[in-house]
Amino acid sequence: MQHEINTSQYPLFGETMAKEIEKCVHCGFCLSACPTYQLLGQEMDSPRGRIILMKSVLEGKAPLADIQPHIDQCLGCLACEPACPSGVHYRNIVTPFRAEHQPTRLPVQQTLISKTLPYPLRFKCATALGRLAARFKRFLPATLQPMLERMPAQLPRAASLPEFVPAEGEIRGTVAMLTGCVQRVLAPEINAKTARLLARQGFNVRIPKKQSCCGSLDWHHGRHTAAQKHLRKLMAQIPGDVDAIISNAAGCGSSIAEAEWILKGEDNEAAGIAFAKKTVELSRFIHRRGIRALPGPPKLTRVAIQDACHLLNGQGIEHEPRALLKAIPNIEVVELISTGCCGSAGTFNIEHPTLAADLGRQKAQHILEAQVDVVVSGNIGCILQLRPYIEELGGPEIMHFAEFLESVS
Repeated sequence: MQHEINTSQYPLFGETMAKEIEKCVHCGFCLSACPTYQLLGQEMDSPRGRIILMKSVLEGKAPLADIQPHIDQCLGCLACEPACPSGVHYRNIVTPFRAEHQPTRLPVQQTLISKTLPYPLRFKCATALGRLAARFKRFLPATLQPMLERMPAQLPRAASLPEFVPAEGEIRGTVAMLTGCVQRVLAPEINAKTARLLARQGFNVRIPKKQSCCGSLDWHHGRHTAAQKHLRKLMAQIPGDVDAIISNAAGCGSSIAEAEWILKGEDNEAAGIAFAKKTVELSRFIHRRGIRALPGPPKLTRVAIQDACHLLNGQGIEHEPRALLKAIPNIEVVELISTGCCGSAGTFNIEHPTLAADLGRQKAQHILEAQVDVVVSGNIGCILQLRPYIEELGGPEIMHFAEFLESVS
């Protein structure tokens, strides 16, 4: 696919986008992997269709406004990447494209998300105000109603995390643990149990009390400057004298892995790359270091793994959680019939609630059909998205991977 992109107009990402666009041969293998194409059946809502649309904008042949709805409807699940025989890194087109064009458009909904979710205290205040505003939602703009509908009835009690959790038994190393933003507010027990799990596996755990957002939500939406600001701040807060930095949220880990792009051209680009290399997803870290024997549940337990897109496609993590579970007595790992997106996708379920609900119900049905005792996931967004749909069907409990491992320790 030859291009006429003026890369000098896009000094940061122009060459990268042009290189990936050229790889696309329009074969269509991505169509069956793309959730939005499967739901909508429109070429413009498929990866190859979006690539053509973005190419037309980059070449100055189409106005951004004409294609924006189709780019906005991209989940960013990256399922198209493993399906592509030409090796197109779609992430190196869509996210930079959003970063190049985001300053021209700041929807109220996205602005509210950017100003609240990455800040735990603001987020807590926003949920309180949201519950009050929900009583009058019929008087509010339609674009804000999905946000109000997803407000929790009440927030869980905050978990008091110590800044240091000592290893149990023989010390195998020291790690720093990321606590996330949304997870810290909506599911704080995940962090507490992650710390206990790591300690039981023989690692000293350092948990800096003041942790900023990693910039994931802003980067996903192309708010490049905001993402840089968050990531720089987080890097300064996490100690460097540790063996690894542990991430237990798929979206955070996937975004940090792209620190090279977030900080491209900045003075601390090299430091960002080093930070990303030291950041390891929880199951991958334990698998690499070798899991200490766990007693397992008292009776045979059938467990399904809900592959978060930003683990499976974003970070290539598929084998590690399965290998860990299979090493535990009385656990049978059951595969779901589909690894497709659940519809969470950062804040996609707020911005596109109808599409997200279709995907959530579809995944919940697959879980029900698997006839398992429990579902585990490595991402808070997926858990919160799927839980109501699974409960609606009378399905099994869904919990974070760390919660489950800690429960059978």
